Amino acid sequence: MKPIWIVDDDHSIRFVLEKALAREQLAVRSFSTGRDVLAALDERDEPQVLVSDIRMPGGSGIELLSKVKARLPGLPVIVMTAYSDIDSAVSAFQGGAFEYLPKPFDVPKAVELIRRAVDESLREEVAEIGTSPMPEMLGQAPAMQDVFRAIGRLSQSHVTVLITGESGSGKELVARALHKHSPRAGGPFIAINTAAIPKDLLESELFGHERGAFTGAQTMRRGRFEQADGGTLFLDEIGDMPFDLQTRLLRVLSDGQFYRVGGHQPLRANVRVIAATHQNLEERVRQGAFREDLFHRLNVIRLRLPPLRERREDIPMLVRSFLARSARELGVDAKRITEAALQRLAGFEFPGNVRQLENVCHWLTVMAPAQVVEVEDLPPELLAASPAPAAASAVGLPLAGGALSPAPQPAGPGPARGGAQAAAASGVPAPAAAGLPDGVPSIPLGAGPIAIDADWIAGMEREVRSLIESGHPEVWDTLSRRFEAHMIQAALELTRGRRIEAAQRLGIGRNTITRKIQELGLGE
Repeated sequence: MKPIWIVDDDHSIRFVLEKALAREQLAVRSFSTGRDVLAALDERDEPQVLVSDIRMPGGSGIELLSKVKARLPGLPVIVMTAYSDIDSAVSAFQGGAFEYLPKPFDVPKAVELIRRAVDESLREEVAEIGTSPMPEMLGQAPAMQDVFRAIGRLSQSHVTVLITGESGSGKELVARALHKHSPRAGGPFIAINTAAIPKDLLESELFGHERGAFTGAQTMRRGRFEQADGGTLFLDEIGDMPFDLQTRLLRVLSDGQFYRVGGHQPLRANVRVIAATHQNLEERVRQGAFREDLFHRLNVIRLRLPPLRERREDIPMLVRSFLARSARELGVDAKRITEAALQRLAGFEFPGNVRQLENVCHWLTVMAPAQVVEVEDLPPELLAASPAPAAASAVGLPLAGGALSPAPQPAGPGPARGGAQAAAASGVPAPAAAGLPDGVPSIPLGAGPIAIDADWIAGMEREVRSLIESGHPEVWDTLSRRFEAHMIQAALELTRGRRIEAAQRLGIGRNTITRKIQELGLGE
């Protein structure tokens, strides 16, 4: 969720509201003038709710309300003022304010009002998702962005594409996107699951048959290759195609020529073939179950679609989209979901990938008792499952049994200068208090050039060597995640959980720290 923005030239008002909202686990960003708010909007930052004073130097809150509403018409704006006159109230409501809050106010009531404004803002977001056309595919994860870039590069190509990925990861969506954005978009898109059709019927499905070709063939029938002429033929689960049919498919891919079952007249079809499989085709070739020449014919351009567990940062976006879609299909109001429930979903392995997540959202639309989905409303199989290691613990290495070991401490005689001694010298809390191991140096935030302790560097080098020598498969990702988790935990400890301030002190963006906290499972 985006932060609450508070704009007031009175520091005490900002301080009181910041503390009260922090206790409610709501992120806050404060401003002293309306100009600062508009500058932040120019940088494409947006609040969940804006709470603004009316009388401020450099521009009134009513003027700010008008300018903000012009940019973000659905944003709830709460106007507060010590001058409780009728003109101010009327101007505020005429300008589209969510509510009018006279000073002095009761803090719990102000927080309750802001909570109501947050709920209204979330309802607006869901409504916008529900009424806007659904995009073909969603994904902000780097692996998905690579897929989108590949689709863009292939948009003007006729080349054969092989899509690999686990069941439910969206391979057919990628195939449809390749067709839609290709020069063949005006032609048909024909899909066939080669694993779902009995072997005896698959040849006829692909190539068609002549009348009387076999018992029951009362009329001539065009196959999928003929039906897809001028367009795209999507062969799903190509790894399960019977071996003898692979030879016929290879011939079609080689020269575009084929025969109907029982036919003697050669036919041609101008078809682009896109194939997909969840299997390891190289291994199938080694086993003798898949023709090597057909594999190379299909494997011109390969797109790997990542499983959902490799793109956990996309889960919140996908959940909200699927909830809106389910609500529209069922003709009901879209459900909203809490951050805690999203965190629990993000920690699930999702063996069925995006298809399973979509089914979960449909289940929630039907079965969740309230309009807001809490953790306890999730399906029983999700509640019973243990969180994924990557989400459950950002620190530690996977062991053979799938457990996590504590992050090894750098060895060496005596305490490292990066531990409590360095903390005492600098005035920064000791690493243990900040959630850091003793080997990680505490560095005064906002200081000058950073001096990294040599003992800590040596310990890190030993850890890298140990992991490489042990054959650990993901050394870079493992240590990068651990290091990022330590940095964020330390910054949050120093800023008492204030994410915006932690991001500023770390020198990263607000969206970056929020994404990293979700990705590393630090929000639980």
